[in-house]
Formats: sequence, C-alpha cells, structure tokens
Amino acid sequence: MRIATALAAASSLAVFYAAPPQPSAAVEAAAAPAKCHRGETGEPTADSRGRSSVDAGEIRWEDESKYDDALAHAHRVWTSGGLDKVKVRPDDASSIADLQWRDVNRGDGKWAERGGQWAPHTGADNIYFNDRLLGDRKAYGTKQWRRSVAVHELGHALGHCHKTINWYLTVLDPDIDNIDGITEPTGTDRKNYHALWGRA
Repeated sequence: MRIATALAAASSLAVFYAAPPQPSAAVEAAAAPAKCHRGETGEPTADSRGRSSVDAGEIRWEDESKYDDALAHAHRVWTSGGLDKVKVRPDDASSIADLQWRDVNRGDGKWAERGGQWAPHTGADNIYFNDRLLGDRKAYGTKQWRRSVAVHELGHALGHCHKTINWYLTVLDPDIDNIDGITEPTGTDRKNYHALWGRA
C-alpha cells in the first residue's frame, strides 16, 4: 500500500513539473498586442496589413518634405532592432513609390491640432507634416516633436491603428500631447509590429 501511494505521489509530481503553470489572465492581457482606439469616425478596429503602405514586404518612398531629419529618423527606428520584417527604402528608377512625404500648412478642422497625417490613396499614400504646428517657432516646432510625429505617421503606414493605453506608452496614441518625448517605437509598439508582421 505504501508503494502504491508513493507511486501515485511521484506521478502527481511528474505531471506538476512537466506541465508549466499557466499564466494568469492579467499576465496574458499584458502580453497581448494592444487594441485599437475607436474614438474617431472611420477608425479601424485592428492593425491591418491591408490598411498600410506596404507592398510585397516593403515600402518604397519619395521625399517632397523639408523635414528630412524627421523622416530619416522614422525610417531608422522602424527598421532596426528587430523591426526589420518590412523593408523601408527610397524609391528609385526601377521601382514605384508606395509612400510620399509631403508638407502642408493647415489649421482648419482637425488640422488645428494635427501635426501630421498618413493618408492612403489608390496610388502612392502620403504622409503630411503640418507646417502650421511643426514649423520653426511654432507650437510643436522642435526636432524632437517632428521626430515623434514622423514615427507616429510611419507607424500608420506600417498598418498600425491609433491606440490609447493608460498604463503603456505608445507612439500611436491619437493625442499629440501624449506622444511627447516618444521618438521611437515603444515596447508596446514593437509587440504590435511583431504580431502584425512577424519577425525576420
């Protein structure tokens, strides 16, 4: 009888050690990619490869903006440190542009508080920098703010939607003031990138 009890106990221990404990619901929620913000008309409900500027695993871009530092920075941080599944390259004579960086100067409607915008089109998509806010001596007219806006908008071109997360930082927050000082994809943004595009 003692032998049977000892065997049963050993069997239980083997099962306990062979099967790792399952994470709690709170841990799983923290590890899951962030959900999209739904506060705007037409706001997508999920990150989407189809709602991006990516074509055949890359974005070919053209520069018609004076904010070269900001766009170069955005390209660098969205294609390094493990975020290299989608290639972001300048357009050349043998390719067709998927994305154009442009400048506007607008203060009407939503543009009154908008530093930039990714705008999908049938042909090449556009990312606009708003001079009215980002220009020298304007409300957000610093190198850091321009970089934050460029990283945010290139995130949209990569298929990421707006996200509002109270306890995690994200460069995809729809409120420009909430991305103050965020000049590269955060841990949350990186997790979302890998969920959408995988790893190289």
